[in-house]
Amino acid sequence: MSKYIPTIGIEIHAELKTRTKMFCGCLNDPDEKLPNKNACPICLAHPGTLPVINEDAVKKVIQIGMALNGDIPQITKFDRKNYFYPDLPKGYQISQYDLPLVFGGTLKGVKLIRIHLEEDTGKLQHSKDGKHSLVDFNRAGVPLMELVTEPDIKDANQAIEFAKELQLILRYLGASYANMEKGQMRVEANVSLGTLEDGEPKLGTKVELKNLNSFKVVNESVQYEIKRQEKILESGKKVVQETRGWDEKKRETFSQRIKEEAHDYRYFPEPDLPPIDMTKFDLTGIKRGIPELPQAKRVRFVKEYGITKNQAEALVQNEKMAQFFEESISELKAEDKENVSCETNLLFNYLDSDLRGLMVESGVDFENLRVTPENFADLIELISHNKITSRVAKDLLRKMQESGADPHIILREEGLEQVSDRNELSEVVKNIISENSKAVEDYKKGKEAALKFLIGKAMRELKGKGNPQVLENIFREELR
Repeated sequence: MSKYIPTIGIEIHAELKTRTKMFCGCLNDPDEKLPNKNACPICLAHPGTLPVINEDAVKKVIQIGMALNGDIPQITKFDRKNYFYPDLPKGYQISQYDLPLVFGGTLKGVKLIRIHLEEDTGKLQHSKDGKHSLVDFNRAGVPLMELVTEPDIKDANQAIEFAKELQLILRYLGASYANMEKGQMRVEANVSLGTLEDGEPKLGTKVELKNLNSFKVVNESVQYEIKRQEKILESGKKVVQETRGWDEKKRETFSQRIKEEAHDYRYFPEPDLPPIDMTKFDLTGIKRGIPELPQAKRVRFVKEYGITKNQAEALVQNEKMAQFFEESISELKAEDKENVSCETNLLFNYLDSDLRGLMVESGVDFENLRVTPENFADLIELISHNKITSRVAKDLLRKMQESGADPHIILREEGLEQVSDRNELSEVVKNIISENSKAVEDYKKGKEAALKFLIGKAMRELKGKGNPQVLENIFREELR
């Protein structure tokens, strides 16, 4: 067991989902492909331009803070954070320092220090030959939330669990798309190794891991950094306080620059923006607008619907899927109150496997799905009452997505309803027996697989519409 104690704090940046940028009227469009289309004199820091605060962005950060049990101060303000970089046109960033929008809060047992609001930078695009770089200012000025935790995290798994839960909450609130692949959510980890001296923990030297763009990278980089610092300390050397990046090819962190302190940024109040009196916001209304959050939904789904924790988790991870599930269950309750508890698991399984598989194949999401919750509930009822086989159910679901029609109408028009009539099935069974003497002999010798072969033949003859249980009973009777 290592004698060193990992201490990890993380900082998460998330681009907010607003119509316009943080301090101007340019569109906040993350999907814009034409470089510098959404840029104006304010974005580009032309002399004489003045910023105007985006009220929607402020409200979104207030709501995020409330959802995470943070405190909203009476007064907040913006500050200038001074540093020079090619993608920062002003030569400074409008951010927040000593009076952020949110103080404190907790998530997954991790205490938060603050949540503040700032503007994003532009985006550098490097040429393949490495000889020059271009700047796209479409992203410059986009509202950017930054959340900073206390150094409460003990390992990479806990860091990922925290970041994933925050990503879910941001999406539930409609505050951010929080897509890490698109850079809409970026994670930075501050990692240090402490020791116990006379029973008291002593913190180590902090190293910042910058711009970790996936949960996989967060996991690998934090684990690597812990081992790297451990080797340094074991050799009798000291860890250098610095900023490090992640080399995807070498699977290791690398030094970028010596870590700046707050005084290096020469923060001072933004002279072009007045302090914000938070009492003028409808804080009660903002709090009332917080929807049911992931953890509350997990608990309720298990209790209310009797599903497993894993099933609840699968639903919580996709808010639209959870909504579809609940609306479908509601339809089942209206139509078949007695069997709804038995049908809940059946509904979840068809939703999680068959319907989602069909959606992936068709390239549709829940917003443009043609299968309605009402029709999906009807399909589940048909399956549970043995009116259709599972094979027919899959075909029927596909036809429902193609046409948007009620499953009963499709059944009636195409004659797909399950055949359970013994007289009709007996005729098919007798024909199959007469045509497959080898399989009949094998079954009589005790080979159960032969019976499955015969049932399969009958199902093909019936185009998947035969009731397999009734067919099995008839075969056993005929072959005694």
